[in-house]
Amino acid sequence: MNTLQIASLIGLLLYFAVLLFAVSKDKANQNVLDYFFAGRSLPFWALSITFIASWWGAGSALSTADLAYTDGLSAFWYYGAPVLIATFLMIVGAKAIRRVGYLTQGKMMAARYSEGVSKVLSVMILIFMTFSAASQMVGVGDFFGTYLGLDYELAVLAGTGIVLIYSLFGGFRGVVLTDIIQFVLLVLSAVLVFVTALTRAGGLGPIAAAAAAAGKEGYMDITSGTSRYAMYIITFGCAWMIQANVWQRISAARSDRDARKMTVLSFFAYIPLYLIVVLTGMAGLVLFPTLPQGGVVTAVVVNYLSPVLGAVAFVGISAAVMSTMDSLINTGAMTLALDLNTKEQDENKKLRFSRAATLLVTVCALLIALGVRSILQISWMASDVITTGVFVPLVAGFVWRRGNAPGAMASMVAGLSYCLYNLLISVGVPLPSFWAAQSAQQVILGVSLSAAVYVAVSLCTKPDYEKADAFIAAANLLGRR
Repeated sequence: MNTLQIASLIGLLLYFAVLLFAVSKDKANQNVLDYFFAGRSLPFWALSITFIASWWGAGSALSTADLAYTDGLSAFWYYGAPVLIATFLMIVGAKAIRRVGYLTQGKMMAARYSEGVSKVLSVMILIFMTFSAASQMVGVGDFFGTYLGLDYELAVLAGTGIVLIYSLFGGFRGVVLTDIIQFVLLVLSAVLVFVTALTRAGGLGPIAAAAAAAGKEGYMDITSGTSRYAMYIITFGCAWMIQANVWQRISAARSDRDARKMTVLSFFAYIPLYLIVVLTGMAGLVLFPTLPQGGVVTAVVVNYLSPVLGAVAFVGISAAVMSTMDSLINTGAMTLALDLNTKEQDENKKLRFSRAATLLVTVCALLIALGVRSILQISWMASDVITTGVFVPLVAGFVWRRGNAPGAMASMVAGLSYCLYNLLISVGVPLPSFWAAQSAQQVILGVSLSAAVYVAVSLCTKPDYEKADAFIAAANLLGRR
């Protein structure tokens, strides 16, 4: 190993030690409310930090920079725009989510529709969380592998093992504590890599000149790629707006006012963070003749930073990926423990099962990451399931009193069937379709199908106004007195 790799490995070990120390010093979890919601005792700024850290992962820190190298400023639409759209919608709905009184989406849907709807929705959320965690494992495997010279499989195991250990014992409070540490490191590393890349490139002028020389029209225009990224904006935006780990943070807030403040603070923090990554990738066009193996961010650190600063950047980028991974694993375990394992009542047994669920979700995600080495492909599969299968009945349940359990169930089954149909097409099964694979049209058709089935079946079956009115009144999304 060279000097940079040795310094980075030492930094990673120190970072791991700090995380373990932080988790071990925190008070023990007494029940599942502690384990998954930190007893609803955390201040809004801490939840905002973990909100940001939960979405600032491998796609944000690594993939976006590589897309910006190729597509320029419009790469902001890949992750940045969906995150801002989803966060804005969370600002609108945060108080209602916190006010409704149920801690998980599964419990909300049981109260709004039925236990059957809750179980199906929870299974799809579990799938989404597991696949999303796997996408972060792919990111850490690629990053560790390139940076430390490790085999992909060993790199995935190393990064996942670190996350599993502190997540297993710390629960949600441990996730928040470590996310605060990770947030400081990820911001420091992002700024460090950005300043280095832009300085070495000579600023925006040389970037524009390099883009012109390469024939990249619209490289400096943020609007030029909106059509290319439309499917990600719609799919990721809808999926992330209802992402269970974000709702978990809203439910963990001390009050509905704190829930709103948390989302507002996060919204304004995301804008500079995503722009920094995009500009870093664009600077790479001047620094590297072709997209470097391992990505622009890794190449900037390896080629232009001293061993000490490189180690700091390495730990910070690792923190960005792992902070997202731990959130996804914790929420997946929460869904399994609270929404799918509803028979267990003893608090000690539920707490033990929650830790076992954390291990199970991690292992399943790990197997996916070892088999599918594409952040984008795994993220798409996860988001497609939640967008076409869950978005309509979950959101409509807050506003449309005529929607009922049969409509919600039929909508989810139709959306999931459509998603699986498209998945078969994507793996080569010759099935008929008149829409382009993985396109904005495909997503719009899926959501429209889900909505049409929800409305039609609800109108053709008996309404349940008692449940609907009680839930909608508790949420009070429209702010009526």
